[in-house]
This record gives sequence, structure tokens and C-alpha cells, in this order.
Amino acid sequence: MLQLVPSATPPPPHADHIRQEVRTFIADSLKTGAFSPSVDSWTVGWDPAFSAELGRRGLLGMTIPEQYGGRGASHLERYIVIEELLAAGAPVAAHWVADRQAAPSLLSHGTEYQRQRYLPGIAKGELYFGIGMSEPESGSDLASVQTTAKRAEGGWEITGTKIWTSGAHHCHAFFVLARTEPLDPQHRHHGLSQFIVDLDSPGIDIRPIKFLTGLHHFNEVVLDHVFVPDELVLGAIGDGWSQVTSELAYERSGPERILSSFPVLEGLVTAQRPGPDQAEPDQAGPQHAAIGALVARAFVLRQMSLAIAGSLAAGKPENLSAAIVKDLGTQFEKEVIETAAAISAHEPDPTSTAGQFGKTLADAIHQSPGFTLRGGTNEVLRGVIVRELGLR
Repeated sequence: MLQLVPSATPPPPHADHIRQEVRTFIADSLKTGAFSPSVDSWTVGWDPAFSAELGRRGLLGMTIPEQYGGRGASHLERYIVIEELLAAGAPVAAHWVADRQAAPSLLSHGTEYQRQRYLPGIAKGELYFGIGMSEPESGSDLASVQTTAKRAEGGWEITGTKIWTSGAHHCHAFFVLARTEPLDPQHRHHGLSQFIVDLDSPGIDIRPIKFLTGLHHFNEVVLDHVFVPDELVLGAIGDGWSQVTSELAYERSGPERILSSFPVLEGLVTAQRPGPDQAEPDQAGPQHAAIGALVARAFVLRQMSLAIAGSLAAGKPENLSAAIVKDLGTQFEKEVIETAAAISAHEPDPTSTAGQFGKTLADAIHQSPGFTLRGGTNEVLRGVIVRELGLR
């Protein structure tokens, strides 16, 4: 396997042990046919049994304190686990949002009741979360949300529509960003709050949004006067915008923004290696140069992503750096797929039986249009970068 191990970031304690622990589990899982490597496995690789096994082994909820069922490890130790899983194309979608965003948000903004209610299930790989941010007609303009939360006896009534909610048809709960005050055009980020909404609540209608391939991953979630008790307000009323932007740093800077197309890059490298009876070429050809450039960029982007993980572990805000990594990383992922399609001898074929790479490449081509959209479009991210640099 092509491995991105060397790093200038100081490794956490027991890093080698954790990495070997994950690699052994992956190797054993592949031998038994527990999963087949896939592109974009953190989005489409929904496998509850695999998530539960990770939880049983203590490889989920890495940063959740032991008192809530987690491992009590560092962000960098978690990073090691997830980059190994992503590089292997392992099916991690079921627990992904819960582990990546819900758990850190609950630890940062949640009450003790909320932590006790949700964190143990997340650490076990048995409780799945979605994110209710985007809305129809809003594009990536998150501040324009129109979902409202109005005061009711003992809680709030939420009405509105969320879109592109990954895995909502499987999830147990999701975070909803809603307006608790009317929109002020001069202060659009004010008056927003977050709520934890159980997805089996009365008044919720989950409608599938299918890919052209027929795959069902995204959903539209309609909330019609959904009651949310006061104990499920996440953080403070009115602090929704600051809470959401802190969550987005986790979403935008992780290795998933580099490794969604890693099985394609690995396949390219493997295809260019000489066979056992072949000599090494005297000089690199244009294909080798193209692949070498991609591998070099992967190493650089990994260093950037690791640095942000270290900052987040130290409690430092990383909105600017996270936006840069997400912009560069998702561009890189698409270029990996475009390069593979241009130079590989394998035809992309989703039904290929002549080897895994043709199917992997076809799946990657289907998935790649979304890489630069989810988590904020590249245009929005560049706006964030300009604003954070004080240029506007």
C-alpha cells in the first residue's frame, strides 16, 4: 500500500502502536472480505457492522473522554486512525459525522445531559448523526437560512427545510441551525441557534435525493413544527453562528479532503511499478512525472492537515487554515481522478470484472463533482480566506 507516514509534526505517544493496530485490523478485514476498498468511503461506505467493530476495538470516539465511553486520546492519535481507514477505502460513513463533528461539538457546547445521552453511543459506533445546515435556494450562503425555531412551552418548535443531509435516512439525530430571531440584513450572522433534533420526532419528513447512479446518500429533511425540548438546545441561544464555524474547521481540514480519491492514486502507483521480471526504467516517463507530482502534493497537503489537527488539539481556532486546506485538498482529489482517467490503461467501468481499478475509477468519476461543493464550495472558501486575511 502507498503510505503517507513521514511527518514533521511531532507524533503523539504510542503513534506507531496505534497505526499498526489499525493496519492489522484493516488487513484482517480485507482477508475475510469484510469490505472492499472504495473511493469516497467516508461518504458512501455505510456499514453499521464495520462501525460497531471499530467501536468495540476502541478505534471510534478517540477523543471522547473515557467517562463517556471513549478512548480519551489526542486529536493527532485520532488522525492516525482515520487516515489509515480512509487510505484503505474502508466503509466509515455510518459513524463519520457523529465522530468528526457531533462528538467535538457536544464536548465543546453540550450539557452534561447531552453528553451522557449521545457520546457513549457515538463511541460504540451505534449512534449516527447528520448535519442540518444547508437549505434549498441558499446555496453555500449559510447565513441566509430561513428555518425558524419559535418558543413553545418547555422548548422550541422548528419549521423549515434542510437539504443535502448525508445519511439522514439512517441517522438517529442531527444538528439543526435555525433562526431564533428574525433576519437582520445588516447583521445576518446574529439570531442563529443550534438544536439537537432526534430524527424520529413527529413532524419530520425525510425525502431521498438520489444520484444519477441511483445511489441514495443525500436527503431533504422537512421539519413541520417539530418540538425540541429545552434540554436539547446545543450551546447558547444566539451563539449558533460561532458554534457552526468552529465545527466547520473540523469538517474542512481533515484527511478526508485529501484521501477521498486515495485508492485511485494508489492504483496508479501500483500500475506503474515494474513486475517481478521487469527491470526498473532508465528514466521516468511523462506518466511517472504526473504521478510523482500528485504524490508530492499529497505529502504537502497531509503536512498542512496534520498541522491543523495539532492546533485544534491545542484549542486554537483554525478557520483560515481549514478553508485553505479544504480548497487545495478537494482540487487535488479531482485532479487525481482526472489524471488517472487520462493516463491509465484501464477503462472506467462500474461493472468491471477484469480487476478492481476500472470499477474504482468509474466510481471516482461519479463521485468527484461533489468534492469541491460539500463543506463549502471553493468560491465560498476563497471568500472566507479573503475575509480572514482582512482583505475585505
